[in-house]
Amino acid sequence: MLQSGSIRLLTNLMKEDFVHYNHTDPCSHARWTARECYQFMYQRPWKPVADLYFDLLNGNLSLSSLFRAERPLFIEKPSEDDHEVVHTSEECKLNSKDRTGRWKRATFKIVLSYHGASFDGWQKQPGLNTVQGLVEKSLGAFIDDRKLKQLQEKSLPIEGCALVAGRTDKGVTALNQVCSFYTWREDVKNEEIEEAINRAAPGHIRVISVSKVSREFHPNFSAKWRRYFYIFPVSNGEEVQNNDEGTKSDIFGSCRENNEVKQQFDGEIVEGNSFSYVHDEGYDTGRTKPRSFDVSRVNQLLQQLEGKTLSYKMFARDTKASRSTGPPTECFVYHARAAEAMLPSNKGHFSSHVSPAEVEVIVPQTRVMCVELIANRFLRKMVRVLVATSIREAAAGAEDDALLKLMEATCRRATAPPAPPEGLCLFDVGYGEFSPEICLIP
Repeated sequence: MLQSGSIRLLTNLMKEDFVHYNHTDPCSHARWTARECYQFMYQRPWKPVADLYFDLLNGNLSLSSLFRAERPLFIEKPSEDDHEVVHTSEECKLNSKDRTGRWKRATFKIVLSYHGASFDGWQKQPGLNTVQGLVEKSLGAFIDDRKLKQLQEKSLPIEGCALVAGRTDKGVTALNQVCSFYTWREDVKNEEIEEAINRAAPGHIRVISVSKVSREFHPNFSAKWRRYFYIFPVSNGEEVQNNDEGTKSDIFGSCRENNEVKQQFDGEIVEGNSFSYVHDEGYDTGRTKPRSFDVSRVNQLLQQLEGKTLSYKMFARDTKASRSTGPPTECFVYHARAAEAMLPSNKGHFSSHVSPAEVEVIVPQTRVMCVELIANRFLRKMVRVLVATSIREAAAGAEDDALLKLMEATCRRATAPPAPPEGLCLFDVGYGEFSPEICLIP
């Protein structure tokens, strides 16, 4: 079922007028308009994806079941190499025993997972249920006396201060998010911090590890790479077309959850599995609109980004004009791949008398496209825009360098609207050198 928030967003988007970008790059079919991209993205069956992330968070499933791989792919603990880098890098070799007074503070590195659908994003905001707000409230039990007195004098909440590797938007899941907390108390134990946070929202947030690190450690600035994973529903138990080039999905014929969506759309009705589009004003309607996209084609488009330092300002959203030009928008992508997979049915939701074969009939497996992106940094909504644009370009039959050419555009309308946050997951953050061996999608 579509969430009510997604339905309201889709309804509002249908009422808006969009100015279509005049693309000059060659392609086999006409590109979807911004309105069509929105409608397609938000009418996918997202609930199975949210359920998968919830099961991953609680240890009920692993990504090995998603890829049907023999070796486990979901790393539940940070690697030992990352842990060593935090303690042995040149800037962190200062001996804490030589510190006195206010310099002698304890810094804790906290690795945690949380379910994106359960929170209003990471960043603390008044009146909203955010991960930062919950974590800092839990850390309030470990602040030192001086900080406690300051907060009481100002009539402020008794909370700690948590720095984070990357702020996630509402709906975005994290499996190995990294944050840090410092205090001048010497009696705080790692397991006490872990228990305090785990008690805050059982089943929705889980601490993976807590370790004491050098005070120079910063979860954001010390990180050398970040890995995001995006799961995009292709079908809901339906067969997709196969050919020599890869797997194609009929994007206008496999939505199940859009039965809830029945809205007036410029004189046309969008209902069930039937889609009728009114093209944006000024857009060439004479060309054939694609009805499918090739997962392997998306993979080819993304691979063109690997090993390059490029400006992704056209793929960013909600950034100030001062950050839209120059080096601040440059990112180095280590790995960018896409592959097809099947979401496993959660047999644990059924009683023991239901056979595995019967479960598959009751809950048909969802065919998905998985996108793995690893880079030194990411801009706001960059991953979601990259995923949506890659799908649009693959469906249109664009050339291999289509994404590279879009970086030279002068308007962000050249790229597709961001894909829904429900499919995005901050997989982990690395503090050692990147190694291709960690990649999930070869």
